Amino acid sequence: MIELARAETAGPRVVAVPGPPPRTNTALVPRNSIAGRALIAIVAIMTFLASLTTGAVIFVSHTASEWQSDVAREVTIQIIPAAGRDAEADVARAASIADHFPGIEAVQAYTREESTKLLEPWLGTGLSLTDLPVPRLIVLKLSRDAAPDLTRLRTLLAGQVPGAVLDDHRGWIDRMRAMSSTAIGIGIAILLLVIAATALSVSFATRGAMATNKTVIEVLHFVGAKNAFIARNFQRHFLLLGLEGGAIGGGAAMLLFLLAAGLSRWFSTSAGGQQTSALFGSFSLGLTGYAAVLFQVLLIAGVTAWTSRQTVNRTLETID
Repeated sequence: MIELARAETAGPRVVAVPGPPPRTNTALVPRNSIAGRALIAIVAIMTFLASLTTGAVIFVSHTASEWQSDVAREVTIQIIPAAGRDAEADVARAASIADHFPGIEAVQAYTREESTKLLEPWLGTGLSLTDLPVPRLIVLKLSRDAAPDLTRLRTLLAGQVPGAVLDDHRGWIDRMRAMSSTAIGIGIAILLLVIAATALSVSFATRGAMATNKTVIEVLHFVGAKNAFIARNFQRHFLLLGLEGGAIGGGAAMLLFLLAAGLSRWFSTSAGGQQTSALFGSFSLGLTGYAAVLFQVLLIAGVTAWTSRQTVNRTLETID
């Protein structure tokens, strides 16, 4: 009785009910694995190569456009020396005709010494060319506002200055356009190959990650986890890897372009720097070029995530 009274006055007993086990945020696919770090390195290398290719395509396109613009705005008149004719008078007459012709902005007649210096890169220096019929050149700068009638100018020169040949450099422009188009096409083909190689690398890495976690995946699959849930985990994992590798490769390419642009400006006063600048431009990508590299980083990361999801879905279909 005493024990019963004590139990009644002590109040209700509290019984400890075991709760659910603590949840852990362990990822389905380990992030810091050796395969993950290797994939980051592969994506970084592929992104770096793709960014270099994109930069080269932009350089070639921009430089070729500048060349075509410069060449298209210039035409030349060649005065072929002929026996019994005064070359100086022919040059002066042709320059006067061109100077008064509508659509011609500037006229520059080369002297005999200046015309001879143009041949030095091919014939060398120290040669006496007094006995050779060295053509005389007249460079005409065309106006941007109104294009001249070159056919009429060619007819005037042929009638008043025998031996004068007008060259509008159309053949050079066509060859430069074909060369730049070929270079751009090759660059795009290389870019597609790099993206394809990245997709294959991600596919193999995904299969390896699934093989490593095969037991976990099978257990999740058989207890009712949907394929979309498992695929989403792999997609998120490889998206982060793709973004990290793409950022490393794209950032390295941007730094290289900035360094090349700085060196180009630094050596712009030297003869070699001027020749390099004339051939390849200033090595500056501009805002459009850097935006293209950033888009490329996101593209490769998206390709990485999409490839992993497709690989997981195809693999899970074989388990059903």
